[in-house]
Amino acid sequence: MEIQTDRGLSLALGTGRIRTVIAALVSEVNQVVPVSRLIDLAWDGDPPARARGVVHNHVHRLRRLLAGHAEIATQGPGYVLLADPDSVDAHRFRCLVADARSAEPWAAVALLRQALGLWRGEALADVPSERVRQTLGVGLSQARLAALQELGGRLLLLGRHRELVTEFTGWIAEHPLHEELTALLMRALQATGRQAEALDHYHRARRHLKEQLGIDPGPALSEAYLAVLGGGHNRVPSDARRSKSAGPPPAPAVTACPGPGRAAPYVAPYVCDHLRGPRHPRIAQLPPVVPDFCGREREIAMLDQHLDRVPRPECVVLAGAGGAGKTSLAVQWARHHKERFPDGQFFADLRGFERPPMRPGTVLTAFLQSLGVPDADIPESVTEASALYRSLLAGRRMLVVLDNAGTAEQARPLLPATPGCLAIVTSRRRLNGLVVRDGATLVTVGPLTSAEGLQLLHNTLGRQRVEADTAAAGALVEWCDRLPLALRIAAARLMAHPEWSLACWTQKLADERRRLQELSTHDADLAMEACLYLSYRALSSNAARLFRFLGLHPGPCVGDHHASVLVGGDVEGTRRHLNELCDAHLLEEHAHGHYVRSEMVRIYAAQRVAVEEPRWAQDQAVQRLLAFIAQRRVAPPSSRSDLAGSDLDGSHTPR
Repeated sequence: MEIQTDRGLSLALGTGRIRTVIAALVSEVNQVVPVSRLIDLAWDGDPPARARGVVHNHVHRLRRLLAGHAEIATQGPGYVLLADPDSVDAHRFRCLVADARSAEPWAAVALLRQALGLWRGEALADVPSERVRQTLGVGLSQARLAALQELGGRLLLLGRHRELVTEFTGWIAEHPLHEELTALLMRALQATGRQAEALDHYHRARRHLKEQLGIDPGPALSEAYLAVLGGGHNRVPSDARRSKSAGPPPAPAVTACPGPGRAAPYVAPYVCDHLRGPRHPRIAQLPPVVPDFCGREREIAMLDQHLDRVPRPECVVLAGAGGAGKTSLAVQWARHHKERFPDGQFFADLRGFERPPMRPGTVLTAFLQSLGVPDADIPESVTEASALYRSLLAGRRMLVVLDNAGTAEQARPLLPATPGCLAIVTSRRRLNGLVVRDGATLVTVGPLTSAEGLQLLHNTLGRQRVEADTAAAGALVEWCDRLPLALRIAAARLMAHPEWSLACWTQKLADERRRLQELSTHDADLAMEACLYLSYRALSSNAARLFRFLGLHPGPCVGDHHASVLVGGDVEGTRRHLNELCDAHLLEEHAHGHYVRSEMVRIYAAQRVAVEEPRWAQDQAVQRLLAFIAQRRVAPPSSRSDLAGSDLDGSHTPR
């Protein structure tokens, strides 16, 4: 359990029964919790004689710890935590789930994902009281699974089967006994033509239920199984096939995949013969290309250079801001050159900036299954599964596209290590770990040029509508920061309203108070604000705080001294956090100590500081900045170098 202040600071609760006390108070926020109940929970029904005094001491300590943030009042026979219920994640989770149940399917998906994103692990896992975990934690965990089941149902209803498969594969690995979740995954796999995988999940779940609970599958799982059998290919389990064979099973193919600290090989029956024989299905997992793709000649040329280096193993990292079109670029290039990789193309969305992110082991399992490895022969260890995966790629020419990686560690086990293979990794971060340790090439994917932005509008809206008002079209490209995602959202809104003129739409975007709101769709995942939020949420607490306070700076350029003054910190420490913002492509260092940002990033930072920082803290930051500017303006010219390149050297003034 974690307590965070409204300034983003984490409060150290210590260990022991004080966590039980605060857990009970937080779980029943604004309600009186009797001291007798606190005692019962803290000592699991067996308190010592001095228990009441210990509880009073814990409450006294919590009052000092929460001073200025929340209040613990004494009322009647107990205590009450006085706070905004929406500041408690458990309360917000339940409210979001309740709202989702009455919302339209597309809105419900966004609400449920927001609710599930509040979780950071098992409920109350660090609270020592077993009774608290049983009375409060179990109920929360059950509500979480129910929300996940609701999300799966809505995704099925909307026909978003691939999203369901991507998200639920990891959840099933964590909850192998949950029949309803497995049934949802099976139906989604069937809808995408992957009946064999759906049946594999059924037999795996049936085996777990039999071995661990001694029961057979229930109605939900049985109905899903019958639906798959009726709508797809009936794949007989490998055990059944072997029992019906005329003789003993063929000798297994042994693939040397030593795990950590041992050299024993893994036995993978049928793998090598299956891969090299005529029955091996072609692996072609690349998603379709975006039909309006245009530009990116520089980035495409850099990717083309790596074709000349294959057959040695290669890795390219496409890094750029959210919405810059990294995935579209990777898929476009991969499809154009897929014939250079005749043994197939893997694709996986790692969801590195979502919660929960895709686990490398989950992706490895899917890749190995595609390569024909029976489930029973897939190692549970990520290290050993990665070794088997690389062994099976040996001597083959394959392309592996890893989309939306959060860290180098998430992508590294999925990289091929054999001549003839190429990996393309996309990320909002630079993934310097892959560059330094794995020899990857970094290609930065920035905004489109103005001409490319206009071409994208031509491709989506039609040349006639764009050329009817070229000035408004050019302004629209700039208001969208020349980002493909923002331009496609704007084009989608315009296509939905053919009576709107480009000039009218451009005027809406000119109002920065409405810009992020206008650049959104009914699908909450396709919105510039949501895109920026994912990058912001992944920052460390200090970098996030700096990002917010930069929202008080009025222009696109900021110096490191101005940034340090805004947050009230030292310049060296601030530079480290500025570098983190650059790594996340929320800033760009265009000269030493001087940083630039896009207009939408500036607007989003201003929104975040207004929402998350108290007004007095904002006022103090602005006063510090104004005093610093005034001091620098009267200083000798030699000491004013840090103002170079900043718009504050001109006529702009902070609000």
